[in-house]
Formats: sequence, C-alpha cells, structure tokens
Amino acid sequence: MEEIKGNSNNQEKQEQNTNITDENKKTILVVDDEKPIRDILVYNLEKEGYRTIEAEDGETAIELAFNEKPDLILLDIMLPKVDGLTVCKRIRHNLNVPILILSAKDEEIDKILGLELGADDYITKPFSVRELVARVKANLRKVEVNGQNSDQFDEESKKAGNVIKLGELTIDLDKFEVRVRGEVIDLTLREFEVIKYLANQPGQVVTREILLEKVWGYEYYGDIRTVDVTVRRIREKIEKDTSAPKILITKRGVGYYLASN
Repeated sequence: MEEIKGNSNNQEKQEQNTNITDENKKTILVVDDEKPIRDILVYNLEKEGYRTIEAEDGETAIELAFNEKPDLILLDIMLPKVDGLTVCKRIRHNLNVPILILSAKDEEIDKILGLELGADDYITKPFSVRELVARVKANLRKVEVNGQNSDQFDEESKKAGNVIKLGELTIDLDKFEVRVRGEVIDLTLREFEVIKYLANQPGQVVTREILLEKVWGYEYYGDIRTVDVTVRRIREKIEKDTSAPKILITKRGVGYYLASN
C-alpha cells in the first residue's frame, strides 16, 4: 500500500511539473475554418513546444483572443460569422499581439488590407510548415527583443535623450512616438520599428532583405513585398505627397533610407 501511495505522490509531482511547464509555453491561437489545416498547424506547433488553442470561426476567435490573450495569432481571412480582416481589426484595437494572416488569396490588395488593419505578417496558402514555423518564431522573438529594449529605455534615456531628429521627423524612443512637422503620427509597432531602424543610420540605404531580417526577424524566409507594403503605408502617414516622398526615400533597385535633413 505504501508503494502505491508513493507512486501516486510521484505522479502528482510529475503532473504539477507538467502544468508548470505548460504555463511557461507560448500560446498560439490557430484560427481556420478547415479542420485539416488546423490539425496540421496544431500538430507542428505543439511539436515545436507551443501551446495551442483553436477557433473555426471569427466570432470564436475574437472571444478566445480576449479571454486567453495568446502570445501570437494565426488567422485565416475567409472565416464564417466574422471575416478574418474584421477579426484582425477588432483584436488589434484591444491587444498588442502578433497577428499572422493565412490566406489562399495572393492579391496585393488583400495583403495591403491585412497589414493596414494591424497584421504583422501575411502568409499565402499553400505554404510550407517549415516556413510558417520560422515566421512564428521570428515574430515571437521580435516581441521578446522589443520588451527587453523597452526595459532598457529608462536607463538609456538618463544618459542621453532618446530622441532622434531628422528634418521634419522626430522619433521619441521612450514614448514609441513619431512626429512629423510637430504632429503625432499613429504608427503600428512594426511601422515604428522600420522608422527607428532607418533613423539609426540616416542617409544610408538599407536593402529590403536587411529590413526583413532586422525588423521582422527573418533570415531565410519572408516575402520582401511585406517590406514594400509597410513602407507604402508609412509614407501615406508621413509624406505630404507619396508620389514624391521627401522623408522616406526609395533607392531604386536597392532599398530605402531616411533623408538626413
């Protein structure tokens, strides 16, 4: 009897350890109305050590996002009840969580809409699981890095003002705030990261590939059109004339840079 009791205690300890481990796992909300796709995503994500929760329609996705507060969301566009773009907009309005849109659509307008509404990335079906997992890791890693950087801002600002001024552009790193001609510009975190990276090397041309690696965190994967769409969106917010930009400049065939004056 004692031995059975001892085994029971060991089992309870193991279960407690398992629960602690599960609590430390990153949670990913997988939203897709096709169960076979959800099953494939869940299997591979859990194999990588993530905890997953699932939603088959937009209404459930919004509810789970607000209640569970996942670390990242994989979101299909074509969903019943509430479409994916609307889901993205509602979640982004309340939560600062990486959203990766999954869609069979490859139209540029759909990609622009997704990014406009706050998505951090856009992956077109069919996609390789390896690429998707790489992007998930990159986006989660970027969140961690940003969190570490924000913790350091207070100390750094004591040594020097964390404000970068380039002509009409002012970037306050402590407040995550960008002003153009004195007016505060409403940027997403990703847009801010692009501006900040370019501002740290004004006048220097940065390739799309480098931006993809440094801002999005992709070393081998990723669509450089994501960079172009994000830059286009930033210009719509900061330039007087997007057809003749004066702040965020294109070096044709190479990349982008911020004007130094």
